[in-house]
Amino acid sequence: MQIIFIATKVAVSLIFLLYASWSDYKTREVSNIVWIFYAPIALILSIIEYLIFDFSKLPFFGLSVGFTFLIAFLLFYSGGFGGADSKAFMCIALALPFSTEMLFSPITPQGVSPLAQLLFPMVIFSNSVLIAAASAGYILLRNIIQRIRKHKEFFEGSLKSESYGKKLVVLITGYRIPIQKMKEKWHIYPMEDIEQTENTKIKRKLVIVPKEEGRNEILDRLSEAIESKTINNFVWSTPGLPMLIFVTIGLIVALLFGDIVWMLISFFLS
Repeated sequence: MQIIFIATKVAVSLIFLLYASWSDYKTREVSNIVWIFYAPIALILSIIEYLIFDFSKLPFFGLSVGFTFLIAFLLFYSGGFGGADSKAFMCIALALPFSTEMLFSPITPQGVSPLAQLLFPMVIFSNSVLIAAASAGYILLRNIIQRIRKHKEFFEGSLKSESYGKKLVVLITGYRIPIQKMKEKWHIYPMEDIEQTENTKIKRKLVIVPKEEGRNEILDRLSEAIESKTINNFVWSTPGLPMLIFVTIGLIVALLFGDIVWMLISFFLS
């Protein structure tokens, strides 16, 4: 019977997170209604489950939830997470504070980690970060291949003077596309802008934290510079995939494979 509660909580979590990821990707916003419904449903299911089947887990339930809430708050106020990302982890903690092994074990035994037994949300978090990092590796490899194929420098003109830190962030999160393609796809954001210097010359600069606000104005400035042939038609951009997508994938990976970080540690230590 307890398995039914766990399966229900997994299903509820996936439904809400998949919808939230879709909403975040399409509109860059997630309505608070998602969390207003998700959180109480998750809490009620967990409380009933532990009261009926495993009363001794209630203190550890509070520990898992409290620790996850603390990390979510710290990441939010430090700028590491958006509001929706933090709320998603809080809701996950209410729904799935412990490993779901009772429902089904990870495909690989090495994926079962000590952390999952008491802090399953942290396993989902580490999986999410690792997957996000892997996507950054893919983007960097893509940029290197394009550099080799087209024999063009990564950064031209005044972009050469930008800091190595900014260049690295751009290389692992963005790629160059024609300005028209960026205009057609609203979810792609420019990672460079144009500014006038004191001697009225145009200077290109990198934008490592693209925002919805001012996006069209930046595109207009870039378009004017392209039309005047001051810069070429290809500009740095980023699809800006929301972290919620990685969180959802991190949960699915945790359910099927377990703790990826623990698997890697076990592999290198074996």
